[in-house]
Formats: sequence, C-alpha cells, structure tokens
Amino acid sequence: MSVSQAKVKSVLSGDTLVLVSVNNPSQERLLSLAFVSAPRFQRDKEEPFAFQSRDFLRRLTVGKVIQFRVLYSVPTGTKKDYGTVILQGGERLPDACVAEGWVKLRDDSRRKELSEESESLLNNLELQGAKAKADGRGVWAGQGGIIENSYDLPDAKALVEKCQGKDLDAIVERVLAGDRMILRLFLSPSKHLQTIVTVAGIRAPKRANTAEGREQPAEPLANESQQFVETRLLQRNVKVNVLGLTPQNQLICVVKHPNGSIADFLLKAGLAQCTDFHSTLLGTEMKALRQVEKYAKDNQLGLYKGHVENKVSGGNEIEATVARIVRTDTITLRTKSGSEKTVQLSSIRGPKPKDDKQGPFEAEAKEFLRKKLIGKHVRATTDGIKPPSEGYEEREVATITANNKNVALILVEAGYASVIRHRKDDNDRSPFYDDLIAAEEAAQSGQRGMWSSKAPAAKTYQDYSESLQKAKLQSSVLQRQKKIPAVVDYVKSGSRFTVLIPRENGKLTFVLSGIRAPRSARNATEKAEPFGQEAHDFANRRCLQRDVEIDVETTDKQGGFIGVLYINRENFAKLLLEEGYATVHAYSAEQSGHANELFAAERKAKEARKGIWHDYDPAAEEQDVEAPSTAPDTSIPSNANGTSPNGTSAKKDYRDVIITHIDPTNCALKIQHISPNASHALTNLMSAFRTFHVSPSNSSSSTAPPKTGEIVAAKFSEDKEWYRSRVRRNDRDAKTSEVLFIDYGNSESVSWRDIRPLGPADRFGVGKLKAQVTDAQLSFCQFPTGNKEYMNDAMAFLRETVEGRQVVAKVDFIEKGAGGAGQEGLLWVTIFDPNGQGEGQEVNVNEEVVAEGLAMVSRKLKGWEQGQVDVVKRLREREEGAKGERRGMWEYGDLTED
Repeated sequence: MSVSQAKVKSVLSGDTLVLVSVNNPSQERLLSLAFVSAPRFQRDKEEPFAFQSRDFLRRLTVGKVIQFRVLYSVPTGTKKDYGTVILQGGERLPDACVAEGWVKLRDDSRRKELSEESESLLNNLELQGAKAKADGRGVWAGQGGIIENSYDLPDAKALVEKCQGKDLDAIVERVLAGDRMILRLFLSPSKHLQTIVTVAGIRAPKRANTAEGREQPAEPLANESQQFVETRLLQRNVKVNVLGLTPQNQLICVVKHPNGSIADFLLKAGLAQCTDFHSTLLGTEMKALRQVEKYAKDNQLGLYKGHVENKVSGGNEIEATVARIVRTDTITLRTKSGSEKTVQLSSIRGPKPKDDKQGPFEAEAKEFLRKKLIGKHVRATTDGIKPPSEGYEEREVATITANNKNVALILVEAGYASVIRHRKDDNDRSPFYDDLIAAEEAAQSGQRGMWSSKAPAAKTYQDYSESLQKAKLQSSVLQRQKKIPAVVDYVKSGSRFTVLIPRENGKLTFVLSGIRAPRSARNATEKAEPFGQEAHDFANRRCLQRDVEIDVETTDKQGGFIGVLYINRENFAKLLLEEGYATVHAYSAEQSGHANELFAAERKAKEARKGIWHDYDPAAEEQDVEAPSTAPDTSIPSNANGTSPNGTSAKKDYRDVIITHIDPTNCALKIQHISPNASHALTNLMSAFRTFHVSPSNSSSSTAPPKTGEIVAAKFSEDKEWYRSRVRRNDRDAKTSEVLFIDYGNSESVSWRDIRPLGPADRFGVGKLKAQVTDAQLSFCQFPTGNKEYMNDAMAFLRETVEGRQVVAKVDFIEKGAGGAGQEGLLWVTIFDPNGQGEGQEVNVNEEVVAEGLAMVSRKLKGWEQGQVDVVKRLREREEGAKGERRGMWEYGDLTED
C-alpha cells in the first residue's frame, strides 16, 4: 500500500483525524486509526475519557504534516478509511495511543481478512493493549475520566462577572468566521463550557449565509479571514480573557495563542477592521489595535488594498487663542496672525437642544466650556473635514488641548457631551476616540451632567434695558454696587455691549462712559466711520464672552446703562483710547471720575500716532495754557458754624474734588479740585509738558543733585510719564531724591537720572498753573496712628471708598499757613460720596469711618469743631454704635477707659 502525505486539520475523537492536502487546504478527508476505538463524544453526555483520549491525539498531530497509509476501508454509506500514521519523529499511530491506554482494540479486528503486515500490526497492538490494561493507563484507569461539558449558557452575565480579569484555558473547537468561533472553556478540571465567542475589538468580513430563506453572499475576503484563523487556532490551546457580552448574549473575549492576540494578526494582515462597540471593554488596548490597523492601511493590505488615506489640507498642529464658544462642541479660534476659524471638537456632540433630556443642559454645558477656554491659549490638531450638512457649512474637526488636557475628554467626563458613533469608513475621528467612549460610559454610570436624572433649573435673564423706565429702576439698584461681576454676551460696537449679570439674572445694554468710539457698520449696506470696524473688532477680541466687572453710573435715553467696564481689572475705555480707537468725551469723563486716566490714555495714543491719531500733529495742538481760579472766594473767612467773624451769615463751601492720594501714616488727604476750567487747564498743560519732554532735544538729565524745594520734571515709576514735582530731600549716597508730584499729591524716591529741569517757567511753572493738589484732613476724626493694624484697616477702607474717585468735599475750616507751599491752607473737610450706597442720599464718609470703628471723634476738639454741636453729637452716636458692636479699634473694648 502506498504512503501519502497530509496535514492534520483537526481531531474528531481519539481515533479519527481530519486531514487536508498540504498544497490545497480546501481538500479534506477523514482517516480513522486501524483496529482501535476511542470513547465517543455525545452532545448530551460524553463517555468517560472521551476528552482525554482525543486530547492526547490532538496534541500529537494537529497542525503537523504526517505520512499515512490506508489499510482497509468500510463502505458504510460514506466510505471510511482506516490506516496508520507516521509522525515526523517516527512515532506510529495507533501504536502510541494503545500503549498509553487512550484507545481499545476493536472487537471485530480479527474478523477481517488480514494481510501479513496488518497481522503483525494487530499482534503488536494486542501486546501493547494488554500491558496498558495491566498498568491501569488511560481508559483502563477504571475511575474518573468524566468531564461535564455544557453547551448552554443560562446566566452569561454571572459568568462574565466571575471570570472577568482572569485568563481561562480553552480549545478552539470550530472557527465560524474571522471574528467568531466556538471555544471549549476549561472552567475547572471536571467542568467545561462549549460556547460561541466573539473576538474583542474587531469585525471580520461576513461569510455567506442564508437568512429568512434568502442567501446572503460573502463579503470580500470573508473566506480568507476564516481560513487565516483556522490555520492558526483550530483545535489549539488558547488563553481567553472574558470582557463582556454581545446584544445576543454571546461572550466577547480576547483570544490569545502563544504568539499573541489573534485580533492583532488579523488586523495586521488586513483581514479585519476595528470596531468601536468594544472600546469601553478594551480600554487602552483599543489604541494598540488601531495602530495595528493603521499598519494594514498604510501598506494597503487585505481589505485596504487600494486604500488612500484622506489628507487634510493645512491639517498641521497650530497654537491659537479661543475667541468664542459657538456651541458646546464648536469654538472659534484666533491664530497668532489674527485670522479666525471655527472648528468642531472631534467625535463629540454637545447636548441636543430638541432632546427633552439633554436640552436643559445646553446652556450649562456652554458656560462650563466658556469658563474653561475663553481667552485661553490652546493647541489645535485637525483630524478631518466635516462636509456641509443640516444647514452648516463645511468645517474642520479638531482635537483641542489646553494645558495638555483634551478639551473634548473634559466635556465628556463632566457629562456635557456625548460621543459620536462613527461609520466604519469614517476616518475623521478623534485619535483619542477610545478614551472618549470610556469617559462617556463613566459619566453615564456616575449620572454626571446630562446623564443625571435631575434636570438643572432653567436660567432666564431679565432684560433691564427693555424700556427706559425699567432701566432707571434697575440703575438705582446697580449704582449702589461697585465692580459687579458680569459676562459680555455680545459686542454691538467698540463701546456698546450686551452684558449678563448672572447673580442678578439680569441682561442689559452697557455703554462705556467718558469716551466716544467711532461707529461700525450694522449691516452690509451701512458705511462705518473711520476706524469703527477696528474698534469693534478690538472690543470683540478683548471682551466677547469674557468675565468682566462693571460700575453703573447712569442711563441713556434708550435704556442703556452707562458706566465703567473692567477687563482683567483694567478700564476698557482706557484700553480703547490707548489703541487710538476712541476719543475722550470731556464732560462725561469728568463726571465719571476717570478723566485723568482717560486723557492720559488718549495722549499716549496721540504720541504713538495710533488709530484715529495716525496723522496727529503735536505742533498744531500746542497752545497757551490759562491758569483758572478754582478756590472759592475766601475774602470773608468762614467759621465752622457758617458765620463770619462779625456774625454775618457765611456761604457753605462745597467743592467737587478727586482724592488723589492718602497718606498711610495719618490718613491725610491730597485733593484735586474739579471744574471744567481746571481740568481743561491741567490736561492741556500736561499734554504740552509731556510733548516737551518726549522731544530728544529736551531729554538731557543731570547727574548732579537737584536743589531741595526746587520745582523739576520727574518720571513716575508706574507709568513712566513726566510730571511736575517738588524736591523734598536728596540722598547723595543712593543718588536719589524724594519728590512730591505737586499736581497729584503722591511722592516717591526717584533716581537723579529721571529728574530734569522743569522747562520754560512761563509755560510749565507754578506761576502759569499753580499746584493742583491741596492738603486736607477729615474733620472731627482722630485716627489710631499708634496702631499699625488699625491704620491699615482705615487706609483700606478709604482707598476702597474714595481714593481716585470724584467726591464732594464740604470745607469746614481753612487752617491758614498749614498747607503746602502755594496753597490756600490746610482744608478740614467732610467728604460726601454721591455714588455711595446710602438710601437715597449721599454717604457721609466721615460718619462711615467713625461708624466702622476706624477712627474716633477727636478727643480734643478744636475751637471751630466745638461750634458744630449737632455734627459732633451725631458722630458720637455713631461712635457708640461701633463700640457696642465691637467694630474696628473697639474690638477689645473702649480704648479711652482708664
């Protein structure tokens, strides 16, 4: 009989092999081992030692090339061949099986006519069988050998919970497709489970099948994918990691042979694709699978033959600033060049407005993203192009990272976005897609954000600018508050905004005070004023959707609120002026109390020739500065009781002033009088003064010390501008001088390099315009100068209340000769804040200082103070109230008691 060669595909039982042609794996035949019989496999119950018998033969032969000889055939329906097998090591079957006791000799072995060779083989088998029986080997062991093999999976979920995270031993019994197979799981030495398993993380092409009477053709490379797995795994020992269940209650597992996961090899060969449905089960392992899949794509293997990766034009990584939050999943970026583009966050979708469950979270989600991103520097990597759909233009999808954190992932983790389920051919997805899927599942489990069972309370903003009457009513409330937290919702022009006040649930139109910005075009047909659009764009860049603070001063005729808007603690009107996108409106600037700041900003833009001042000519503006008289008529000196020395009635002296400086040692004040003439005179003088000292011909400084008492030009350290100053004293070692800025009242130590001669006295001297600050003290108040802590509290209160602001000073007494040089004298004043928080009346700052325990009523009243009986009485009442409530200096009791 001839010897043939074949490869063992599988083993049906301990005595039967499935052979395939070495050159053509599709050709199969059965071969049973001659003269022997093994225990049988039955679905309801296996015979004892059936599995062990087959397993012995399986380990010897599966996947190996063998030589075989057919000794005889039995024509029972289908022709069945019986023969012997020679293994690569020379070992012969069935001899080895009989010797180990895993098969028995058939009872009818001698009923056949035997050749001499077969007779010899049978005699040898009988001897080996007798020896195995005597030794109690294999099936002759007598006891044991029974394995319970179940085909049913009644409680799949319980099995997953029990086996999750463990590696189970198994044998691949059958390969149904590249991603589906029947495994025999070894739950215990005596208990097995035979069930269908889906390979985690991949989808292989479907094979041909018949569904509902109709034949479904196979997908491309379906047979190749199935054969790929068969040749490597069929009847091989594998390790199985159970992850979860399919909707059909089939196990989802990672299947690994000694060389690694079969999913990796299928993907690398291009015979399967990654599937997103298993991302949450695999976690970070899904990334590795996608990298293997990319290898097949890049090399155009298998399913990806002819595949061309979509190339995104300009899809490189850029750094940009977040200019606007369009929606929870869409933002506008501003690049370093100033151009803007709108991108959508890859693979996520914000709360759907029309969804009853998600819709209520839309505003909350957008606000969450605004607080995280607006104005922040981010890195954007384009992942693809989203085609136009549902009324939206074509737009980029990108991964945005801020502080090395994926913004899309932050949103999904917080429950403010869901993950898009992409089509299998949709490659415009986030490279962190699997992380997003895992984060979404965690958010849903934790009931965070829109996955919460409780919807947020709807937030409705009341429009305060809806009517003039409503605006005036709300203005009276808002004027009592200072630096109100707000959000710029919309920019109407360079100086006009729609502002939200979250704590008040209010919305209003806000107009910057003290300036006028050129008007921008409101539509395509309207023409903008010069630099109107630039001013509008600047306001958009700096303010849109930003957190700001506002001070409300008054209202306009359309219901707009006029006041100061602070962005990053800076007056935005000042920023507009510095860029040359606005001009100072003198009257409203003086009324706002920010005139000096605004005029200085405008001057800065003029000197830099920015914006509307691009053709500014300083020479044309220079003019003589007149010195106005700002002090009241004091030809009849007034006493504290409002009468002249001869008993005639004296007019009460009220003055509009700005507190320019407060002395931290004794709370003495430096005040600057306000009047149209005075403000205009100082502004013009300072404009000419700074222009003079900016000129290179006047920039020489001296290394020699200035004379004490001399009026000079000195550079202020904070704004680097030149101001009129008086030298107080010199430090020759440090080469510095202590100077007093005579128009503002503050002082500092200045290097001699930053001190110059004043300039022409007829233009800048005190003879032309006298020093604009006057020394003043709060009437009737005695501050705790001996206690640094209490003095700090008093200073903090005064700075917050009046410093740098326009107030009204009632001059109670003028102490002749006690003020600075050139002054009318030291003013003893009562300060009123017209914009304070009093109930329909001005706030008396002197009373408030006493009421807060920051000062006491003077224990030694001056003569003019003693005449103010009613005022002193009122102050003592406020002082007693502070004592009773243990405020300020009275926190430990009455300091004046012995």
